[in-house]
Amino acid sequence: MLEQLKEEVCKANKLLPEYGLVTFTWGNVSAYDPDTKLFVIKPSGVDYDLLKPEDMCVIDLEGNKIEGNMNPSSDTPSHAVLYKAFPEIGGIVHTHSSWATSWAQAGRSIPCYGTTHADYIYGEVPCVRNLSKEEIDSGYEKNTGLLIAEYFKGTENIFAVPCVLCKNHGPFAWGKNALDAVHNAVVLEEVAKMAARTETINPKAAPAPQVLQDKHYSRKHGPDAYYGQK
Repeated sequence: MLEQLKEEVCKANKLLPEYGLVTFTWGNVSAYDPDTKLFVIKPSGVDYDLLKPEDMCVIDLEGNKIEGNMNPSSDTPSHAVLYKAFPEIGGIVHTHSSWATSWAQAGRSIPCYGTTHADYIYGEVPCVRNLSKEEIDSGYEKNTGLLIAEYFKGTENIFAVPCVLCKNHGPFAWGKNALDAVHNAVVLEEVAKMAARTETINPKAAPAPQVLQDKHYSRKHGPDAYYGQK
């Protein structure tokens, strides 16, 4: 079942250590199949070097395991909620990458200080609130997904800001497929690193002018985008 998607998800998970986004097994990638309304996700706690496509777990939108010999990632309920809320999302990444997680632990959104950020993310990367004790005790991972979904509810384009920080926890990123989600997770980590360095060099730094942010985002993602090849 979903053999090609399993291969894609396995490959995407192996990219996490290659890009320095994970330590040990601190991260996971999933991908959604809109035809079956199922998604594929990494098994919990398995080293990336050991992962094989047949190890991947197939999950429904209620978080039930449909296929797989191992336990799925502990973050599976978060992924299920996001796919259910935003069916246009094709891939999700959750890591504890150090720079993005540092902003999350500080409880701060990441301002758009420059064009590198603006090329990929429209405006700041938001940091959503802590879960309450009740939310943590009654379904921590599911409620993490619900918190993110509530923040982005009504968003016209979920890919305009393809990432979020969960306070005192870490980042989530998403894309049109698993590899696109990994790409956005890498961008988020670089943006987080540059923003932290910007504030170290100049604690009074201000976000880039809005006109410059708009220009850089629109030239890659707007209706008249001209970056790259047709």
